Amino acid sequence: MLPRPALAAAATAAVGVALLPLVYLSVRVGDAGWPRISSEVFTSRTGQLTARSVALAGLVTAASTVFGVTSAFLVTRTDLPARRLFGVLAALPLAVPSYVAAFAWVSTVDGFEGFWAAALVLTLVSYPYVFLPVAAALTRADPAQEEVARSLGSGPWHTFSAVTLRQVRPAMGAGALLVALYVLSDFGAVSVLRTDVFTRAVFTSVSLGFDRTGALVLATVLVVITLLIVSGEQLTRRRAAHYARLGGAGRPPTRLRLGRLRWLAASGLAGMGALALGLPAASLARWFGEGVSRPGSLTGLATAAGNSFTLSAAGAGLTILLALPLGLLGARTPGPVAVVLDRLAYLSHALPGLVIGLSLVFFGINVAYPLYQSVWLLALAYAALFLPLAVAAVGAAVLQAPPALEEVARSLGRRRFHVLRTVTVPLAAPGIGAGAVLVFLTCMKELPATLLLRPTGMDTLATELWSQTSVSAYAAAAPYAALLVLLAAAPTWWLSARTGVLAGGGS
Repeated sequence: MLPRPALAAAATAAVGVALLPLVYLSVRVGDAGWPRISSEVFTSRTGQLTARSVALAGLVTAASTVFGVTSAFLVTRTDLPARRLFGVLAALPLAVPSYVAAFAWVSTVDGFEGFWAAALVLTLVSYPYVFLPVAAALTRADPAQEEVARSLGSGPWHTFSAVTLRQVRPAMGAGALLVALYVLSDFGAVSVLRTDVFTRAVFTSVSLGFDRTGALVLATVLVVITLLIVSGEQLTRRRAAHYARLGGAGRPPTRLRLGRLRWLAASGLAGMGALALGLPAASLARWFGEGVSRPGSLTGLATAAGNSFTLSAAGAGLTILLALPLGLLGARTPGPVAVVLDRLAYLSHALPGLVIGLSLVFFGINVAYPLYQSVWLLALAYAALFLPLAVAAVGAAVLQAPPALEEVARSLGRRRFHVLRTVTVPLAAPGIGAGAVLVFLTCMKELPATLLLRPTGMDTLATELWSQTSVSAYAAAAPYAALLVLLAAAPTWWLSARTGVLAGGGS
């Protein structure tokens, strides 16, 4: 492991890169002056936007937590029929961009818009953020504590609430935090469903009102809300060791027999899958049947897919590179510095992609002009947006790499950097790879930042889809939507396999 000062310096530099949009935001809002700031913040409209944004984030987070934890428990700890299939189906909604799901519902259900419509769509595409980490935690947790509780007379429900939930509480909290920040930053679904929250108000101020200062002041309020949410989540955390076993396979837990509830549970999960996956699939099929794309669309489709892959790979690579020192610092040298840097990394995650894009346009033109209109400026935007996803994956992977092996290597005279390169990173490589796949998947679906920062003429599946659906050309949009979902489904399936839900065991 690197010395703590060097690791802290590298982590600080990584956070500094990710916070570039906040620096721009602070400078521009500061230039506006207090009178202008107060005239934007202390209004009834801002109060309504705050209440609606927080209510939407709270409702979606609560619903996603319930659905995610319930699905994970049924798949990993019960005799649910076809549990491996349901394990994959519960993760696949992560492959559906929120704007694709919103367009599918709007084109299927008349009058589908507003707050409750947005809450439903965002819950359906967000609950895998809770399901995946909780399923992984349940699969890897030692069942001995639960068995002791059952042997002492605790019933299944009391054991679940008093023992099992405590074991997966960190994973549940991390997933819920990601859902809350995702909802606060979402633009696609709330725009399609005409729900007035901060992201839609920011977009309207810039694109229709040409009021960039007012938009940035509203974005600053969103940052304050994010800071409060992140601080609240930090207060709920508990320190715990997460080291993996040095040898041997973990003993699978005894699966709870559901009895007559087996098919009711299966029906509930099937219903969730039908709403989250079946309706968008049926909608895409109908779009295909209503017409054909413009001539030459296969070439355009292939080009857009290649551009999406290139940009997402660059974004995932840069994000993981920045996340490595942060994850290592939090896992191996925890303390106030690590906590502060980890929390700061979350702030840009809740900013609308539009604000990230505006800030990096300014940065590219005035500070780093060689990066302007390049792939790497967009990759920097992806890193600012999705750094917390990578940091969480790196930190969890390093925590499961036993530090005793690093100490043995050091005792044999190996230098710290050599130990990091030959012991720590190889042990944590599968988890780091999972984080890279998750960031790649999320970059592929990102829309506002891609619209603003992509190099001229470099269209992606997401931007082509948006340009077609924004003028209701659903038949022309269908190939882009279908390929985007299919390409995103492959890494999503791999992530579900990483949780262990596809493995056998227990009876």
